[in-house]
Formats: sequence, C-alpha cells, structure tokens
Amino acid sequence: MEKDKEIAKLVNVLRRTARMAMQSEWTGGAQDTAAFCVEQYNRVLARLKELSPDMAAVFEPLPPGSSLSVAAMACRQLAAYYEDEVWSSYGWGRGCGVNFDARSFKDFWAKSAREIEDLGEFIRQSVEEWARTRKPEKDEPKTSDE
Repeated sequence: MEKDKEIAKLVNVLRRTARMAMQSEWTGGAQDTAAFCVEQYNRVLARLKELSPDMAAVFEPLPPGSSLSVAAMACRQLAAYYEDEVWSSYGWGRGCGVNFDARSFKDFWAKSAREIEDLGEFIRQSVEEWARTRKPEKDEPKTSDE
C-alpha cells in the first residue's frame, strides 16, 4: 500500500477510536473498552513511527490502564499531527474546524437542494407560530387556560 494512503487510513482509525472512546466514556464504558482503545492507539502509533520516523520524538505509547478520556485525547492529537498532509492530499477543504469534500457536497446539493429549500420554507412559515406557543417564563404567572 502506498505510504500516504496507509497514513490516511491510520488517521481514520485514530479518529474513529477517539469517537468510540468518548462515547464509551459518556455512556459508562467498561474497563475492557479503555484497554482496547489504548491498545489500538499504541498499535497505530507503532505503525506510524515505522512510516514516519521523524515523529517518534513527539508521541509516546499510552501506559496500560489509561482512561478512555486519555485514549481519546491521544488519538485526536496524533490524528491532528497528520491532518494537514492527509486532508490536503485528498482534496478536502476545511471550514469552521470541520473537514468537508467540496465535490461530494456539490453532488449532494445538486440532488437534494429542493428538499432543503422545502425545509427552509417550512421553517420560515412556522417561526411565527412557534414564537406564539413558546413556553412561559418562570416568572410569568400561568393563565387559567393553561
């Protein structure tokens, strides 16, 4: 496999591992989930060190027993190290801290623009009604018809 493609795939694994670790943290993930995420990070790190020896001084393997939060943070930092080189080589743009593929978005927009316009029209028509039926403030007295 070409080096750049393999790095992109490994960065994708890091991003997904970070997301999985945070979701497990929020939902009360078990200790074996943390162990898996730490092990996955360490394996990806070892392979990236083989592919890019110059980055070896920046990142260290995580010790066993690291928490899900630490694993997620480490995965995100390691993925960020490669972000510019990975996404720029695949034609991805960046906006507001989010990556997007302009070609895919253009294709999506061409196929779905009418549906989005319909949604926007529905929202515009509904805003006035939503404003009328808003929940009363805490300090407002309730009327007899509530």
